[in-house]
Amino acid sequence: MSAAAGGLVIDWTQMTTYNTIMSLATGAALLSLAALGRTVARKETVHAEGWALNFGVLGFILTLTGAHMTLTWPFARYFPFDNIIFGEPSLAFGVILLAAAFYLWKRAATLRGCAAVDRELAGAAQPLSIFVVGLGLAMVAIACAGVAFQLFAAPPEEPISGRFAQYPWLEALFISGLYATVGLTAMLYPFFMRQVAAGQIGSAVQKVTGVLLVLDGVAFLLFGALNYYTHIGLIINTMPKP
Repeated sequence: MSAAAGGLVIDWTQMTTYNTIMSLATGAALLSLAALGRTVARKETVHAEGWALNFGVLGFILTLTGAHMTLTWPFARYFPFDNIIFGEPSLAFGVILLAAAFYLWKRAATLRGCAAVDRELAGAAQPLSIFVVGLGLAMVAIACAGVAFQLFAAPPEEPISGRFAQYPWLEALFISGLYATVGLTAMLYPFFMRQVAAGQIGSAVQKVTGVLLVLDGVAFLLFGALNYYTHIGLIINTMPKP
């Protein structure tokens, strides 16, 4: 990375990035979890095979990209903390989604005829509580680091986001806010699952969790889609000139 007369120049052979597809898949997965929860709460038919395919596709993307980013050190030469901020959470979430896909696929026939699908799913998901809460705490820690060190700020050469380059705290607050609310959702996980396993539907915890999943899912999905434009523009604007 260097400054040239025409602006910032980045050696993109040393700056691998694909948090675009990560963000897109994360948003789709969060929205899918909210949709599955609503389906179960309304006592509607759970088409387990379809949900398994959905979680399998999203889990594969996040596991593959997250594993590569986590195990390649440093993944982006100029931003080695990307391994921790993007790689590790994506890997963890991806593996959880793959496990959910496997379970739903294997139990599809049983779930189809089950009169208490909500309790069945919650009972199977409860043992993950310790790890999910740990991930929630990690998300909050990343959010705090984002604000403290003003991470996530886009350079002026990046379209749209770069317009706010002189206010690095702005994007830091936005992305850190997403991580913090996802972390809060994860920390509500054991309470949510315990209530559902006990047959309680429609509690305040469940409603708050559902709202957070939808809001964060939409934010990650739209932000990931936007980044396809902004990241392409950044690459074009900062490529070394021949």
